[in-house]
Amino acid sequence: MDRKNFIKKSGAGVSFALFSGLIFCKREDQDTYRVISNDPKVIRDTDGDVLNVIGDIQTHKLLGTETNNQIFEWVDNVEPGVGIPLHVHTKEDEIFRVVKGEVELVIDGKSTILKEGDIAYAPKGVPHTWKVVGSEKAKMITSAIPAGIEFMFKELAQLPPGPPDFEKVAEICGKQGITFI
Repeated sequence: MDRKNFIKKSGAGVSFALFSGLIFCKREDQDTYRVISNDPKVIRDTDGDVLNVIGDIQTHKLLGTETNNQIFEWVDNVEPGVGIPLHVHTKEDEIFRVVKGEVELVIDGKSTILKEGDIAYAPKGVPHTWKVVGSEKAKMITSAIPAGIEFMFKELAQLPPGPPDFEKVAEICGKQGITFI
């Protein structure tokens, strides 16, 4: 079989196999399906929904409903001293990309300072934490693979202002398979 025919035939088969699984998705905690978009998208720096997730100012850029639940991506704009306690994910891997400032990241007990342009990967099942260090605000692009964690962030952002009720935070995070250590 020549290359052109192979591409035509295999492309049609692969497209059918993938397309049939891309139209609908189901969240694990829901009984209903919803239509998913898998269209190309350009996201500008000023685009997205801004949420205050217990001091972590997040701009949600790319949602699971836009990526066939493959990825959720957000931008953290965080003041010095703000961070996330040591925790473990059971459902998603995370990728951290520092755009501005410095972030101390601890993954599996190993600490490193991420600076502008640095990237780190925290796979599910591995304890990790991060904290903005230095004197300037940090901007970090974070990706979760697969998507789904955005629902947890929306729920956390609805908590009343002030010091968070850790038991309530742990309960909300627990629904996403995240535990604090």
